[in-house]
Amino acid sequence: MIEILVPNYKRLTWYLAAEEYLGQNILSYDEGVFFTWIVKPTVIFGRHQVMAEEVNLKFCEENDIQTYRRKSGGGCVYADEGNLMLSYIVPKTHAEKVFQEYLDNIASILRKLGLNAVKTEHNDILVDGRKVSGNACYALRDGTIVHGTMLYDVDFTQLQQAITPSVEKMAKHGVQSVRQRVRNLRPLLGNTSDINQLAEHLTKGLCTESRQLTAEDIEAIDTIEATYLNPDFLYSR
Repeated sequence: MIEILVPNYKRLTWYLAAEEYLGQNILSYDEGVFFTWIVKPTVIFGRHQVMAEEVNLKFCEENDIQTYRRKSGGGCVYADEGNLMLSYIVPKTHAEKVFQEYLDNIASILRKLGLNAVKTEHNDILVDGRKVSGNACYALRDGTIVHGTMLYDVDFTQLQQAITPSVEKMAKHGVQSVRQRVRNLRPLLGNTSDINQLAEHLTKGLCTESRQLTAEDIEAIDTIEATYLNPDFLYSR
């Protein structure tokens, strides 16, 4: 697998566009590609979600939290500089098999770091029973994209105020707040670690070489990103 070297702190939609572009051209990458990325505080919500019902828009505006819609389904996610984002794209069309292999690999890498990590039937990864990684998967014509989060040192106060999960969803999980379900990895990995070292561990566990994007690649990604920024898409008109 090839590590794609991408810059950090671009808009979250740029990385979704990069996934889309690489997924459309994945047959050029043999076993597939993987990259990690970090964004400024952002809320990303699913294609079919109503923004105002999932996002605390007033809080996000007051606290400079960006809000975007993605093209895949699923729930609302908050990310900031303490959340390592993961993108895994392979030239295979058996999406569920790819997804489970990915989850097994990530959990195995975390266990090698001394963490009690397991995957769940909900496609999360738990450490000591609390969620450290949420993941989603979708199939393209020639491949499969898996993207996920890894909670390293996320601001849970901002997370809890920026997104507004339904009472029904929280009751389903038997908890009263988001914070009861999740945990950061930083306290478990020790003060000598940082988020970049975690990214390096994950990358080394999956990849055997690295590759830079070309100017042509970046231009194509910028073009795809514009579709995410279109107000008709963002506000689902």
